[in-house]
Amino acid sequence: MLQGTNQESGRPYNRRLVLEAIRIHAPTTRGEIAAHVGLTVQTVSTIVRELEEQGYVLAARDEPKGRGLPPTVLRVNPAGGYAIGVHVTPLGIGAALVCLTGDVVAVLRREGRGLGPDTAFRTIGELAQELKQLRPGSRILGVGMALPGPFGVDTMSGVGPTAMAGWENVPLQARLHEATGLPSFFETDMAAAALGERLYGIGADFSDFYYLFFGVGLGGVMVHEGAVLRGAWGNAGEIGHIPVVAGGEPCSCGNRGCLERYVSLEALRRRGIPDAQWLGEIEPVFGSAITVIENLFDPQTIILGGMAPEPLLQGLAALAERLPGSVSARSDRTAPRLLVAHGGQNSVLSGAAALAVLGTLSPRHGQMFGTASEAGAPQAGDIAA
Repeated sequence: MLQGTNQESGRPYNRRLVLEAIRIHAPTTRGEIAAHVGLTVQTVSTIVRELEEQGYVLAARDEPKGRGLPPTVLRVNPAGGYAIGVHVTPLGIGAALVCLTGDVVAVLRREGRGLGPDTAFRTIGELAQELKQLRPGSRILGVGMALPGPFGVDTMSGVGPTAMAGWENVPLQARLHEATGLPSFFETDMAAAALGERLYGIGADFSDFYYLFFGVGLGGVMVHEGAVLRGAWGNAGEIGHIPVVAGGEPCSCGNRGCLERYVSLEALRRRGIPDAQWLGEIEPVFGSAITVIENLFDPQTIILGGMAPEPLLQGLAALAERLPGSVSARSDRTAPRLLVAHGGQNSVLSGAAALAVLGTLSPRHGQMFGTASEAGAPQAGDIAA
């Protein structure tokens, strides 16, 4: 956990820090928060009062269970703010309005294959306006956009089933801010889904987990101490392009036998067979991939999520009973090797909204997603009013 500062210049930072601590540890008390962030109870109490006045935090006493009054319990106010999540795919655009605690208020979708940037951002602006009107007068923290990666890779970007022609070198953040008028953030869809799972789903129970993203292709990201490991150019996680079958099927990236040619929704569609039969076919390759992930990253667990239907993910999780051995074999292990994400098929939309929540309010994530003052995003130390 990050630590607060007693310097007067650090007060905005401390407000962000206390708000994140309440979000993570709720229901909690002022004394508990003070211990977590290294500030005095008096300082925390002053900050909590400000957060209550701004509408971010709710404070209430639980019912007495004995002598004396129980302490006041703090929680994040679900209506304290909303964020918009956008998912752009080769098949169309989805957008969701998400409250501060992660509940999806509404989802809108616009179908359209191969939308170019101009049409897409015009559509995003229209969807954002419709979603804003569902909560008139409410605070909208920002908008996060998720789209297929990788970005700027000569042999992978703009090719294959996840490719979107005409999106090369588009200033994504500036265009998103221009279309919506909101603080704007962007990420790959798999990284956004992982962040959403960490913020709102079962990933909140783990400090180190690997998120395996089943989309048209296959990706995955390691979440370490609450933050996604993104790599030097933000493209870490293209596990689908690891060659696993020597001389196997040709892949759009130029290699042969890549993992996503066998394990992905596109692979299942091409095979055209029942899910159960497909699961049996891919079990050896899938098991090898899981073992590689565990030996490389040593996660507490691997969470299966993305755009795949939950029954299919449950079928994959059931394969854990027959997985090859890895460093995951520990006597003190408390979590299964494979778990299914809670986000369902809206996971990317929730995660995209989480980009705006974290980028605007979190002291840990405020500068992670390319935020900049010229795009209308708050700077480190600020807190949305």
